[in-house]
Amino acid sequence: MTDDAVAGEILAAAGAGSEPGAGLAPFTGRDPEFDLPRAYRIAAAVMRARAARGERPAGWKIGFTNRRMWDEYGVRAPVWGPVYDTTLRILDGTPCALAGFAEPRIEPEIVFRLARTPPEGAGAEALLACLDGVALGFEVVQSLYPGWRFRAPDTVAAFALHGRLYRGPWVALDGPGWADRLARFSATLTRDGAVADHGAAEAVLGSPLNALAHLAAGLPGTPFGRGLEAGDVVTTGTLTRACPVAPGETWAATLDGLDLAPITLSFT
Repeated sequence: MTDDAVAGEILAAAGAGSEPGAGLAPFTGRDPEFDLPRAYRIAAAVMRARAARGERPAGWKIGFTNRRMWDEYGVRAPVWGPVYDTTLRILDGTPCALAGFAEPRIEPEIVFRLARTPPEGAGAEALLACLDGVALGFEVVQSLYPGWRFRAPDTVAAFALHGRLYRGPWVALDGPGWADRLARFSATLTRDGAVADHGAAEAVLGSPLNALAHLAAGLPGTPFGRGLEAGDVVTTGTLTRACPVAPGETWAATLDGLDLAPITLSFT
């Protein structure tokens, strides 16, 4: 199959969502040569198709930054893909309707907003100077592959598992100490008031800034035709396990050691 044909199959499966019969057989199981370079070419074809139907890239999601998840999902390095204006939301009390998502899960994440394009080769500290906002957010991720059974190239091709990104209020990164605080905080994720998991900054490649640096270094080598731009949002990867969600549940995330507002998201 051509890259465009594979992209069309992915978009068709996403359109089916969680309806009976939806789902993809992993491409890595169909073709032993289906690797990350081809997966990123297909992801770029998906992005072009989504842009053609009116969706605008609004930033990036980074996945598999939490090494605790690598053995569970059979991956060995982070991946990334676009966030769109159609998949980005502000947390305002509106519940998330799960109809149309395929096996959705929730991930609490640190979200950055870029004030300017980072210089080539920028490390974590230099990237900090390119940011004008940080927030706590929830990414609702999904797997078009039934049972969450896939390899890394499969995920890259299929939106890098991105479904929707909800963010809390922006906080300015002014004043000293942000790099240190972003490497030392902890997180608690609850479902209906009961603790579902704990996490910490170190789970995201040691710091969300390190995840951003990884994206900044690797993105130019992928065929999206677009790098990091001013105004982009970047969600940096889950601080906890990715937990399955269901209608009627209310999830919340709080941080200790980083002064970002707690967030809550309900599902219908």
